Amino acid sequence: MTPRIDQLQGQTRRHFLRGAGQFSLGAIALEALLGRQASGAIAGLNPFAARPSPVPAKVKRVIYLHMSGGPPHLDIFDYKPELVKRNGQDAPDAFVKGKTFAFTSGVPKLMGTPRTFTRHGDGGIWMSDAVPHFQSVAGEMCVIKSMFTEQFNHAPAELLLFTGSARQGRPSMGSWVTYGLGSENDNLPGFVVLISSGVQPSGGQSCWGTGFIPSVFQGVQCRSKGDPVLYVSDPPGMDRSLRRKTLDALRDLNQEQAESLGHPETATRIAQYELAFRMQASVPEVMDITHESPKTLEAYGAVPGEASFANNCLLGRRLLEQGVRFVHLFDWGWDFHGTGPSEDIRGGLTDKMRRTDKPVAALIRDLRQRGLLDDTLIVWGGEFGRTPFREGRTSGSDTLGRDHFPDAYSIFLAGGGVKKGFSHGETDELGFSVATDKVHVHDLQATILHLLGLDHERLTYRFQGRDFRLTDVHGSVIKGILT
Repeated sequence: MTPRIDQLQGQTRRHFLRGAGQFSLGAIALEALLGRQASGAIAGLNPFAARPSPVPAKVKRVIYLHMSGGPPHLDIFDYKPELVKRNGQDAPDAFVKGKTFAFTSGVPKLMGTPRTFTRHGDGGIWMSDAVPHFQSVAGEMCVIKSMFTEQFNHAPAELLLFTGSARQGRPSMGSWVTYGLGSENDNLPGFVVLISSGVQPSGGQSCWGTGFIPSVFQGVQCRSKGDPVLYVSDPPGMDRSLRRKTLDALRDLNQEQAESLGHPETATRIAQYELAFRMQASVPEVMDITHESPKTLEAYGAVPGEASFANNCLLGRRLLEQGVRFVHLFDWGWDFHGTGPSEDIRGGLTDKMRRTDKPVAALIRDLRQRGLLDDTLIVWGGEFGRTPFREGRTSGSDTLGRDHFPDAYSIFLAGGGVKKGFSHGETDELGFSVATDKVHVHDLQATILHLLGLDHERLTYRFQGRDFRLTDVHGSVIKGILT
């Protein structure tokens, strides 16, 4: 028996064409997409190599600030005087009849915001008193008040937002970006994930996973406290030279297997081992914020050695500076149902924003001061919004909370390629539906890729007989927000 012959005999034509190294269909498609001989870099020795965008890009990098749970947009950005006027009235049948909500049934009571709203920046963006630091950078922000999605539960909504599908198994947004563009720093991952408030997003690691594309493009989760990356440090009794010898031996074995079997994940394994070795030296340096000035630490509200959203915003800036292509921050605790004081849209929202809007505003100013904002895209938002009425379970309590709401919500963008001090889209007078310039999550995905110089309809990966993309078969670039 000859194992190699047995293995070849068991392959179908589809398996052969999919796994034929730099001549695979996926590599050929990417080469055509990029307009250069890049396919070998994808399937070969350096999948992290930086690749030029196929069309002119407005930004080089993205930092996505995800507020996991669904921020109460009606108490932050989307001011509704008519809703305030009708506070406590029954919600009109036309808006709620036949609709399903996560925790509300029957006829809910309308709830106008208890927050005070004022206009800010040259564009007069409405903002509440919950976000005083956002107000100070309103002139840099592009607020989209007409977002919508089909999902009203956290996990499927986050998966749809970050992978293009409400079910697990698809590549994440950051993975698509690094698959298409690579990384600008050979010693750091192209896609880094930072988590605060102690809990992972409801969508889990699929929010930064690779699905069916090579796993080398998955997000690397770093920590602001303790070892920056788990299991990267050498174990006791192994120094760096011994680690190098071990990796050399593993590389030779993996290379032999790659040449024998031609499996693309073998090349991925080689690249991941080599990156991990380089990260042992590079990651501790970039993750050490003690080198920042006291003024910078104070601006963010960051404390060295702690795990916080403020620290992660500062780390995000440091990672972007070092050439990381996509930085994704997840912050837990935005599910404002009103089941307790921390979920009250009055004091609870004030406390939550006190820990978050200051570092976000500092990040915007810091990137501007360092000359990085014009070629960086910042995205802030959640997976959906909150209802214009009180959440059913807590409607009789002293705390004020809102239910999940997919039909209309707000996010903001800042940085290169988008209008500054600008509001896009509107909801109806009670905030139940989008009235003008509807923006689906697939449209947001298409726009982020467009600003990076990637065509969302052409950035594809063939799997199980069809070409997949982040936006599936949907999505249009939001031209109304572009400069």
